[in-house]
Amino acid sequence: MLIAMFNTIDHPFLVPTDGSFSLKQSTTSISSSKTEKDIKQDLRQDQKDLDDLQRLLYAHNQFSVLLVFQAMDAAGKDSTIRAVLKGIDPAGCQAFSFKQPSKEELDHDFLWRTAKSLPERGRIGVFNRSYYEEVLVVKVHPEYLAGQRLPYQPNISDNAAMNKFWNDRYESIIDHEKHLARNGTIVLKFFLNVSREEQHRRFLSRIENPKKNWKFSDSDLAESALWDKYQEAYQKVLNTTSKPWAPWYAIPADNKPLMRHMVCEVIRDNLLQLNLQYPQLNDEDTAKLQSYKEQLIITE
Repeated sequence: MLIAMFNTIDHPFLVPTDGSFSLKQSTTSISSSKTEKDIKQDLRQDQKDLDDLQRLLYAHNQFSVLLVFQAMDAAGKDSTIRAVLKGIDPAGCQAFSFKQPSKEELDHDFLWRTAKSLPERGRIGVFNRSYYEEVLVVKVHPEYLAGQRLPYQPNISDNAAMNKFWNDRYESIIDHEKHLARNGTIVLKFFLNVSREEQHRRFLSRIENPKKNWKFSDSDLAESALWDKYQEAYQKVLNTTSKPWAPWYAIPADNKPLMRHMVCEVIRDNLLQLNLQYPQLNDEDTAKLQSYKEQLIITE
């Protein structure tokens, strides 16, 4: 029922659900006729709209929202998440960052650590990286599987066995997201599509700016050197797991202000599709309000 009711908005950067998306042909940079000042002004209005919608989401108390952010290093995930959540009541949202899994997390299936952090009804949850790391980073580094103590360990040298293994994980993710959608969670996924050149410009900024030195690691360069493998992994993920009930948006990320504005717009416009409403009192409870009003002690 929910899947039929929730209509993903049409958007230039919506990843098709028919497997036809091409990452190589997708753009990482777009221009706008608006000035950066105007774009930031639009973003402030988006933030106000999201705050209003989150209050309505909370009062309606039937849906939750899960925002998933994935990207290469330095694409702007952290700053985009801050932009999305800025102005929203902290009680109405929650954000989690998922990095290298802990020993406890490795003692469970790969969906466990994120499943226990899902948002409850009325709230917006944000995953900064997610269960998709298991078909992105781990796919680029299949040697990581040795530490997961899987009961059916695939032979990473056997292409056929590995293809089946990854397809099984895609299937688990798709089923997981469909289950969430059926139970009232609106899943919106954002791939922040940064170019390699822009990524390196941002690495340079982190190296040259003492206030940003802490953000840089030599592992960033090591992972960037695997760019083609990551692009191949993202291509497969986006085409396989973009579904009507859990769409991907491949947002150009070379222009940060415009990227943030587009992400907020997508979230806002999808929430507007839900026809959220404030609860209405029945006639009996409405009639009681006048009595309650008369009991209030207010001096002029």
